[in-house]
Amino acid sequence: MHYTSGAAQIILASASPRRRELLQQICIKAIVQPVDIDESQKQDEPVNDYVERLAMEKAQRGFDIISNDINNDKNLPVLGSDTIVEIDGQVLGKPENRQHAKKMLMQLSGKNHEVHTSVAIVTHDKSVMMTSSSQVEFKTLGTQEIDSYLASGEADDKAGAYAIQGIAAQFVKNINGSFSGVMGLPLYETVELLKQCGVTPLEKIIEQTIDQTIDQTIDQTIDQA
Repeated sequence: MHYTSGAAQIILASASPRRRELLQQICIKAIVQPVDIDESQKQDEPVNDYVERLAMEKAQRGFDIISNDINNDKNLPVLGSDTIVEIDGQVLGKPENRQHAKKMLMQLSGKNHEVHTSVAIVTHDKSVMMTSSSQVEFKTLGTQEIDSYLASGEADDKAGAYAIQGIAAQFVKNINGSFSGVMGLPLYETVELLKQCGVTPLEKIIEQTIDQTIDQTIDQTIDQA
């Protein structure tokens, strides 16, 4: 069940439908504000520093856009997130094309890799961030399996060229960590950060449930009168 009508609101500095759906799952309504930043990794930049920098830059960019919008009267937290797949010390971002995606999947085949997702939230008085790292083990993939998967189009815009919540779920032998983090938004870390910014999703669910119960009781009383 999704509790959206009375959900807490934030600004999501991303056009990702997966992140929006994950936020909805925890009773957060996301107002989407796509951002455009340079996602290139700096020379010798450690992987954790890289993913954290991108998440914070996205959140800050989204905050700047909203702050400069004279028609915006909402003082809402802005959330940015970034996901990076790492194998043998190499970063696998989004594939440039299908051939690039095939190369990535061949690298992941039969091996363990790490998925790092950072979440950053910027408000008018604070900036907070957390990172989730998970280990994922792929089964050995045949060439036909890879080609068929690529033909589905699912890999085209995914970090590491796969979506764990989609067709590629059948490739995953084991996962140690956060499933939602591998999807692109670790919900535990997200809620902890939101609490630091004064947003409490669970309380919103309880408040809405109580309000709905009261409304139903009033309606029943009126009907019986």
